[in-house]
Amino acid sequence: MTAPTVSVIIAAYNSMPYLTRCVSSAVEQSIGRENLEVIVVDDGSTDGTAAELERLSSLHPGLLQVVRQVNSGGPSAPRNVGLDRARGRFVFFLDADDYLGPEALERMVRAAEQNGTDIVLGRMVGVGGRGAPTSMFRRSQPRTDVFSSRVYWTLNPMKLFRRDLLERHGLRFPTDLTIGEDQLFVGAAYLKASGISVVADYDCLFWVLRDDGANITRRTSSSEVRMRFLPRVVDMVLENTSPGPGRDHLAHRHLTVDVWELLADQWVFEPRGIQQKMLAQLSEAVEPLWHEGMNERLSAMARLRLHLIRHRMLDELLKVVEFEKEISRSKAATPVVVDEGRAYAHYPYLRDPARAIPDSCYDVTAQLGTRHHVTRAELSEAVLHLAGHAYLHRVETRSVTTELILRERDTAVEYRLPVTHTATPGLGAEADEGRFTYDLAGFEAAVDITTAADGGPLGDGLWDLYLSVGAQGISKEVRIGAKRAEGVSARPSTYLVDVDGVLRSLTLYATKPYGNFTLDLGERKHKVLPRLSLDGIGWAAGAPTELEITGRCALDGYPDGALKVVLDDDRGGTVSFVTRQAADGRFVVRVPVRELAVGVWGGELRIGSWALPLPQVPRSLPPAKWRRRALPWYAEPVRDAGDRFALLVARAGLVRGLAGPGT
Repeated sequence: MTAPTVSVIIAAYNSMPYLTRCVSSAVEQSIGRENLEVIVVDDGSTDGTAAELERLSSLHPGLLQVVRQVNSGGPSAPRNVGLDRARGRFVFFLDADDYLGPEALERMVRAAEQNGTDIVLGRMVGVGGRGAPTSMFRRSQPRTDVFSSRVYWTLNPMKLFRRDLLERHGLRFPTDLTIGEDQLFVGAAYLKASGISVVADYDCLFWVLRDDGANITRRTSSSEVRMRFLPRVVDMVLENTSPGPGRDHLAHRHLTVDVWELLADQWVFEPRGIQQKMLAQLSEAVEPLWHEGMNERLSAMARLRLHLIRHRMLDELLKVVEFEKEISRSKAATPVVVDEGRAYAHYPYLRDPARAIPDSCYDVTAQLGTRHHVTRAELSEAVLHLAGHAYLHRVETRSVTTELILRERDTAVEYRLPVTHTATPGLGAEADEGRFTYDLAGFEAAVDITTAADGGPLGDGLWDLYLSVGAQGISKEVRIGAKRAEGVSARPSTYLVDVDGVLRSLTLYATKPYGNFTLDLGERKHKVLPRLSLDGIGWAAGAPTELEITGRCALDGYPDGALKVVLDDDRGGTVSFVTRQAADGRFVVRVPVRELAVGVWGGELRIGSWALPLPQVPRSLPPAKWRRRALPWYAEPVRDAGDRFALLVARAGLVRGLAGPGT
């Protein structure tokens, strides 16, 4: 019998009515039944699970295998039984509450085979209010690992595994754990895998919150039971990694997510004796992972938690956990204390002399957010006008030092320019329940590109716009433009400006997809010539000896008289004619041909150093005729000029050879 491509393994315990949708989503996968086997292990269910599995088995003979066993008390044993029976090149573990997107397995297998990877994560979607992990699914990743991505932040087993990986390393779920068993299995598989793929452009797994809240991961409430897995996970990390940034990356997950879940769950309700016992165990467990060099990776709250755990400060830890729960419920931002250019969160026991907790446990300077809003961003010839407001979240706008930064994208050359600080009374009253005010957060700036480079003109390049937002000795940079008033246009606006007698192209535009503002100086992304077009040549109405040339200029501005038609003849003569602007960028040029010297004239539309050749004079255009000093003259198209502009001006009776053969 040919081995299937994928074995789907479902551990089921009292899984009705969710089981029906789960199994149906597996057997109906687009990868095809011939490439599938579905193994459901009923772990001693007492509801209608057994009967439903019998019904489903009769509907899908040869595809659905059902195994029944006495209840094992957790998901490990049924998953292991399924894994022992699996024959597929790949296995996918699916909880009986959840279900797959129709193309999930096909897409994940393709990712594994194309990239030679051992594990594939498919994007997860929460259903019924269940929160699904998101940080690792921001983009698809053909090939990555646990040290250079966020995949380690999801340690549930609902992933595609190459079965050979699991068999070579003898990986099975530990049956002595009823919670956290998946972390030991998946963590070890991650660390031994030859590459991991992430499919983020398709909803592969739907993660369901049961109406009765009885998901497998939620059954166990005893904090002592929950505590058992963490020391073993720590040992797994220590055994499979060396000290350094890689280990710290994995430790970050356990020191934040797992520690918080252990503290915030049943532990706070346990008798004091159990709390003390668990705190001692937790202190011993985290000690090998946490060192001072990791502090920049950790939030201030995580640092405070770990400090209290390390020093086994039970009462303080209980208060901090309750404080954190409260701010999570209220979604309220914690006030900060600013001192000598650093910001410290007003968490419990800040600078309490009786506890002597280091300031570093409260330092949120790196975590402060910047908030900005642009109310004006426009060019007026060579001057960029900006206005809006910007502030550091939770830091009052005293001793404000905000500056505008122009930074060239490729070279990182930058110029810092002053802004005018303006009053913003009442700003902040509608956010954070009004507990912070920012009365001097406004800014205005007028940047002349002819003097912005320390008194000289800016060079060509893409100049991204930043604010260095500063107050009370703290400053942080932010790109500006993504947050702007409705009337502030994101449409590129291009001007030709006079810099030391030379016209230069200047475009203000908003980048995609984020909408931040950039100045394009020198046509790096926005070309001038495509904004010029010519659409008509003919004799002017009521003026039969004036050649009328029409077109459109989509530039937003340029010096008066800069846009012109320039004609040159075959004898070295040159004349120019300035355009007359009309509405919507339209322009017209009148060329009085009776003033042209005898000869064949070519021409172009010119503005500064940019030139657009004039199109061919229509061959159907009749000659223009006039008299000069009583002698007959005429102007007509040159018939064999191809697609170039060529106009013959001559006196009637002169040798037609002036225009070459065929005229």
